[in-house]
Amino acid sequence: MGRIVLAEGDISEADVDAVVNAANSSLILGSGVAGAIAARGGPSIQLECDAIGPIEVGDAVVTGAGDLPARHLIHAAGMPPGGVATEESIRSSVRRSLELANEKACRSIAIPAIGAGIGGFSEQRCAEILLEEAREHLAGETTLEEVRFVLFGEPTYRMFEMAKDAEAVRAQLARLRSR
Repeated sequence: MGRIVLAEGDISEADVDAVVNAANSSLILGSGVAGAIAARGGPSIQLECDAIGPIEVGDAVVTGAGDLPARHLIHAAGMPPGGVATEESIRSSVRRSLELANEKACRSIAIPAIGAGIGGFSEQRCAEILLEEAREHLAGETTLEEVRFVLFGEPTYRMFEMAKDAEAVRAQLARLRSR
């Protein structure tokens, strides 16, 4: 089984096979994570998005990564333009992102806190959903060896850390109860 790693930083600098963009369904790279990716990755990314989009909320698509260190950029549509993210849209878009990374034979992927910034979704619930989806994906057959959550700012990092620790405690208690 692969590993889940938490890191604080700028996802546009992640040296991984695939970076996930917290996208809107129109695939317009505006602000937040998408803005940072557009600024670092260059205009070719938006041009590829324009050729593909729009997509359904909850879906994801792959483009080239432009000038980013990654090979692939996966756009996870966690919300409509100007709208808000939901548990369903976050869960679905990250699940599809992990599937696409597997289809592209990626060994590593970097994922932001999809929906927790501009999408207005609770950071705590976002962390729980994303970590759960990553664990489920890694428990199956996949090429991914590392799912790295790259989180902007210490508060978001700490929220993911607490959610990851809470799940570890729950799993340990379940093992103890089964003895």
